[in-house]
Amino acid sequence: MDAETEMPAPQNAGAAAEAAAAGSAETAPATEAAGALETVSKTEFEELRAERDRLLDRLARLQAEFDNARKRAERERMEFRDYAAAGVIEQFLPVLDNFELALKATGSAHQLRSGVALIVKQMEEVLARLQVMPVPAAGEAFDPRIHEALGSVERDDVPDQHVAEEVRRGYRLRDRLLRPALVRVAHNPKPGGE
Repeated sequence: MDAETEMPAPQNAGAAAEAAAAGSAETAPATEAAGALETVSKTEFEELRAERDRLLDRLARLQAEFDNARKRAERERMEFRDYAAAGVIEQFLPVLDNFELALKATGSAHQLRSGVALIVKQMEEVLARLQVMPVPAAGEAFDPRIHEALGSVERDDVPDQHVAEEVRRGYRLRDRLLRPALVRVAHNPKPGGE
């Protein structure tokens, strides 16, 4: 029994010696670092402090420049939007002028109607230049993506589920729908509208 007790003792002693050596090796860099901090001269410390202050100042300046660039980009975006709107508005001013002239006119109802028809034509030309096109409606198959149904009407002269009448015109800007056409859809009890 003594042999068994003595055998593990040297192994534990070796492990303890290794642990002690490892512990002293780990604490050695910490002690050296503490010693190195103590040996930093005052001039080196002041140089490091000055470098840190320069870097902090540079960081603050870069943050300010970034903030200024962000504000400038936002201001330019707002100015661009305002000037873009000005270009569109400028095209509608002659239409407004003609409406004002129509209000001042003292002609017959037929003459006033003809004048308003010319103004509507002028307005459609301006919209076409801006690439705003009307959504086809009357007689077309009802499409819920571009038409909004106001209701249905029974009509024999229009095929079932086709637009019977347009209440309000819809418009597209290039491929984007600005507003759907407000329509009444034909409900034809006869198959195929016959």
